Amino acid sequence: MATVSPPPWQVLVLISNHLDPKTLAIASCVCKSWSISMSSDQIWQPLCSTHYPSLSTLHTCYNHTVSYRRLYALGYRANNRRLKQPSKPRISLNNIIFALNIYKTTTRMVTLVKYGSQLSFDKKGVFRFDIDVEQWQRIPGSATDIKNKNGDLGPFDTLGDLRVTWDVILEGFKGVFNVMNCKGKGRFVLGLEGWFSEELPPPGCCSSDTVSGLVADLRLGLKVEDGRAVVERMSAGVLSIVSWRYLFVEDALRYLQHFLLPCDV
Repeated sequence: MATVSPPPWQVLVLISNHLDPKTLAIASCVCKSWSISMSSDQIWQPLCSTHYPSLSTLHTCYNHTVSYRRLYALGYRANNRRLKQPSKPRISLNNIIFALNIYKTTTRMVTLVKYGSQLSFDKKGVFRFDIDVEQWQRIPGSATDIKNKNGDLGPFDTLGDLRVTWDVILEGFKGVFNVMNCKGKGRFVLGLEGWFSEELPPPGCCSSDTVSGLVADLRLGLKVEDGRAVVERMSAGVLSIVSWRYLFVEDALRYLQHFLLPCDV
């Protein structure tokens, strides 16, 4: 039985010019000679220049030793990572609790404690919610009601003494993250609203020298009664300082889980 000789490398190179990148990569795994024939810069240069022109320029202007096939592979992987859909968050609104407090000096004036599932988030699916300030609030999992003193913050000229806190608690107190702790940083408009904001830290897996690009935003809906400021509602959310838009709920949950879940989960 006659032995079938492999096609000469010139034929392989000729054929490879008509193959797409995926087929080229598969064919180059057949044997060493095929790998050599289908890895030449002559074949991969036009592919790299078409799909990833900036990387192709690096070969010309900076490093001639890196093959076009290698540059194409780097660009392909980077593009896939960019387009990859993020995984679903491991926490949900059903198992986190939001606790918002307003203090005047050392006196707690307003306390709001709600499960995420009890909040009405923005209809567009962004991480922004409103809570009406009622005279009484029930703590989730408790039979205790907390009196809010009807949200009375006292005269407007004393609002600089306010401290606003916002904590997120994982159900069962398995984790706590302080989203905001602002003191005397609010901006108040008489009879309209008070506004507090604070830059958020980067996720725990990142360097402490970096920034998160996120800001916690909290607004107090106010009314005037006999010259005193009374809180009617509180609105809170997380903003991106890149787009100045509120995060979507899933994006905010992915951020919060860095602080609420153990690092090895």
